[in-house]
Amino acid sequence: MPDFDNNNPPRPPLVQIIIYAIGQYGWSLASFGAGSLLVYFYMPAEDGIERFPAFFNQGPILGILTIVGLLAAAGRVLDAFTDPWIAKMSDRMKISGIGKRKKFLAFAVLPFALCSFLLFFPLINAPSIWNVIWLVLISILYYISFTMYLIPYNALIAELGHDPKDRMLISSIISLTWIFGFSTGFTIFILNGMMAESGYGYQESFQYLIGAYSIIAFICMCFPILFLKENKYAKQTEEVSEISGMSSFFKLIREDDKLRIFVLSDLTYWLSATFIQMGVAYYISILMGKNGADSTLFLGIALVCSLLFYIPINIMVKKFGKKVVTLIAFGCYIIVFGITGFVDKLPLDIDILFYFSAVLAAFPMASFGIIPNAIVADLIYENEKKTGKNQAGIYYAVRTFMMKIGITFANLIFPSLLLLGKSIENPTGVRATAIAALVFCLIGMLIFSRYDDTITEDKVEIPDILDH
Repeated sequence: MPDFDNNNPPRPPLVQIIIYAIGQYGWSLASFGAGSLLVYFYMPAEDGIERFPAFFNQGPILGILTIVGLLAAAGRVLDAFTDPWIAKMSDRMKISGIGKRKKFLAFAVLPFALCSFLLFFPLINAPSIWNVIWLVLISILYYISFTMYLIPYNALIAELGHDPKDRMLISSIISLTWIFGFSTGFTIFILNGMMAESGYGYQESFQYLIGAYSIIAFICMCFPILFLKENKYAKQTEEVSEISGMSSFFKLIREDDKLRIFVLSDLTYWLSATFIQMGVAYYISILMGKNGADSTLFLGIALVCSLLFYIPINIMVKKFGKKVVTLIAFGCYIIVFGITGFVDKLPLDIDILFYFSAVLAAFPMASFGIIPNAIVADLIYENEKKTGKNQAGIYYAVRTFMMKIGITFANLIFPSLLLLGKSIENPTGVRATAIAALVFCLIGMLIFSRYDDTITEDKVEIPDILDH
């Protein structure tokens, strides 16, 4: 057992927060492929470039679904059981000399990184039922290991941020590393084309790149395992409730009105965000008529501009609260999705709309990267004041579960809409995905407008890095 008090730990220094945030870069990069590239790889756009062969039937299943959509959703079904179970196990884990969350991270990191690569390595280079079976099995292993890393990792946001000054700072820094990981993943469109021009096949170079990203992700995810002093800086208790993980999970949703409103709006956000993540290559090449590699340029502009918004967003949160800033972010995304869906119909130059949309997307990209984790940390501490229990794992499990539900439905709906048309001659399906994202975002905005933002965290001064 540690020789200091876990109930009254010191604030983590900036270097420890950075070490923790490097793990976010790793899991962001490891999860990029499953979240954004499965449809691109297994159901590519019809833009005249032969990228990947068909690994299984590309047509509709039961009239409206697709194999790739069903496969992408298969592993998520298991999450309905594993999320609360892993969260409860993580909360109840005994505190040892290395803390209690890092044990899960260490167990999950290798299969998580490995499966993020194997998802794009079908057994047979031609249409085959064995590819379907393989992808189902790898998807299940991927999502279990993803959950085992993500939920304990996120629980540390509140446990390291036990001082209110640190919560927004931690959320801001891990948001940056998440964006960097996501952006690294998007470089695959440029690098894939460059390697193909150098003599490698599209499929071969794509798989080499996914493998390289998986190795980088593994190394970065090991940083908090090896170097984070969880037992010194995290405020932790051992959850002793005998209520099962599933019961705790739904009890929390039922009893915490603020959490319920937040996660419902968060679900619709992830629906719309996943649509644009999976669809950006289609929007750029099919609707805007640009080179598919320009999707990386779009993201690069949004990334650079989002970094410029980090300090303004913290200032806006201090002045107006998290609710107002989040509603503004929803509104910006609605405009972006509207422009994207009708970009070829609007009486403006497509290049102007391209750059305007990239800059406008930067504000919600930064906002949704920073604010939601800080909101959950607020709710954890509010609940701890009422109950005397630290249920960080269960709280983040609820958010992670809703995130996965949103991504699951997006993976089902997006490829089904593409069946309406994903070529330059018939872009109906691609346009429909952008409109659907707009609708989901609008629903999320309406739901979040009911959120009660009266939490003392909003009145805390902007965290000062020099304070560390």
